[in-house]
Amino acid sequence: MTTRDDIEDSSAPLIEHLAELRTRLIRSVAAFLVAMIACFAFAQEILAFLLGPIEDTMRALGDPNPRMQYTAPQEYFFTQIRVSVVAGLVVAFPVIAHQLWRFVAPGLYKNEKKAFLPFLISSPVLFTLGAAFAHFIVVPLAMQFFLGFADVREVIVQAIPTEVPDGVIITVPELPATPGALAPPVDEGIDIVFDGKVNESLDITLKMIVAFGLCFQLPVLLSLMGVAGLVSAEGLGTVRKYAVVGILLLAALVTPPDVITQVILFTVVYGLYEISIFLVSIIEKRRLKRMRAEGLLDEDEEL
Repeated sequence: MTTRDDIEDSSAPLIEHLAELRTRLIRSVAAFLVAMIACFAFAQEILAFLLGPIEDTMRALGDPNPRMQYTAPQEYFFTQIRVSVVAGLVVAFPVIAHQLWRFVAPGLYKNEKKAFLPFLISSPVLFTLGAAFAHFIVVPLAMQFFLGFADVREVIVQAIPTEVPDGVIITVPELPATPGALAPPVDEGIDIVFDGKVNESLDITLKMIVAFGLCFQLPVLLSLMGVAGLVSAEGLGTVRKYAVVGILLLAALVTPPDVITQVILFTVVYGLYEISIFLVSIIEKRRLKRMRAEGLLDEDEEL
């Protein structure tokens, strides 16, 4: 029969764990807020870096003065807030991961700590590699695909600021007399040009970065499942043809309708899948060796 003392003794560790969890959460949130505020001071530079592939593509297509617009007074401010939140998470991630490890580690055995710690370290490294791959390779290819449909004219516009009584600066374009600077007017048709919005253009870069960063987590996920005994190298090899179909569908969903970009994503993710099979096989060999050393398996017995 359960007594009151037994209930109080069992509730004490739970209260201690909740107090520990609260402490770790407070420290993680504080680190994130500090990092976000610090990144807000450099939000324009971070935004310029994220929009760099679009700028380079527009210049390569003949636009000497790439620009973007925002259509609501608060839009650019909240775009900077959004950039600061993403950058703050990246900067504060080491602190957040450390707090997570400090909370989980006391409940793990020594061998479990050795097994879990490498994945905790490799996960952000692989996410960074995936994000860099998306930003420097995939996004430029996507921008060349999307913006390549439009005919970009080389228009040289010199802006002359004019002050008005209330202090607002109005930009008045002055068209130079240089022959060929402007395309000749047409009698009919609509002039379709790219005049992108900041937040919509930023969405493309962030979605690509997150998508490729998560795709690069495939070795970590499958290796963890291998440690837990949920998958095997033989099983992953058996379903390889289904994995190929799944990777093709993933490439079609997360990339623009550009064959080159889709082939690049498929090649990278399929390579990560093969690397995952190799890592799982190493995990299985180590487990088999340990179990034989402990006498749980005979020398000629397999898992």
